[in-house]
Amino acid sequence: MTWHPALRADLVEALRAVPPDAPTLCDGWQARHLAAHVVLRERSVRVGLGLAAARVTDVADRAVDELAATAADEAGYAALVDRVEAGPPRWHPTALAGDAANLTELYVHGEDVRRGDGTPRERPLEPGLVEALWRDAARFARLRTSRVPVGLVLVRHDGPRTHVRRPRGDHGTVVVRGAAGELVLWLAGRGAATTLVVQGEDADVAALAARLPLP
Repeated sequence: MTWHPALRADLVEALRAVPPDAPTLCDGWQARHLAAHVVLRERSVRVGLGLAAARVTDVADRAVDELAATAADEAGYAALVDRVEAGPPRWHPTALAGDAANLTELYVHGEDVRRGDGTPRERPLEPGLVEALWRDAARFARLRTSRVPVGLVLVRHDGPRTHVRRPRGDHGTVVVRGAAGELVLWLAGRGAATTLVVQGEDADVAALAARLPLP
């Protein structure tokens, strides 16, 4: 099953439930900035590149600020959220890539809005979506922790686990346990707003948290 259309609908629902100046988990962004980011990611190749290439990040940031400025009032915000709902044009890379480019992106941004005040709000997810998020967590974990010297094991709260990396030097291994969606949020840098359980020596946990914040 393809999950990104349902996750887009969830994101749109979350955006419509808050005012344009509502806080989000994206540092410095209100709901209108997050909506602007999604629209530009899906409709501007240049801005999309700016999200991944440091040398043009300033271009992307300015574009987000400019579009968000048009959504400071209720009418402008509603129009911007409508554009989020419409999604990308068929020719755009994010449309062609399907879940590969959009599943984690849309899930995380939906939770950015729902948990904008920093309060964990874990919710039940469809079993198929849980499996898809778990696959993404396992796939992204090695890249996201490449500079961390500790070993890492991810454990899904209902049993499955994946060994991400072995420890280096005198470090030990940290076990991070929780629902698949919570693990994805942690790997996306939103760990402070999750319900994860972390097990390991204090120094190892601190080394991991220095790279990715933990609850």
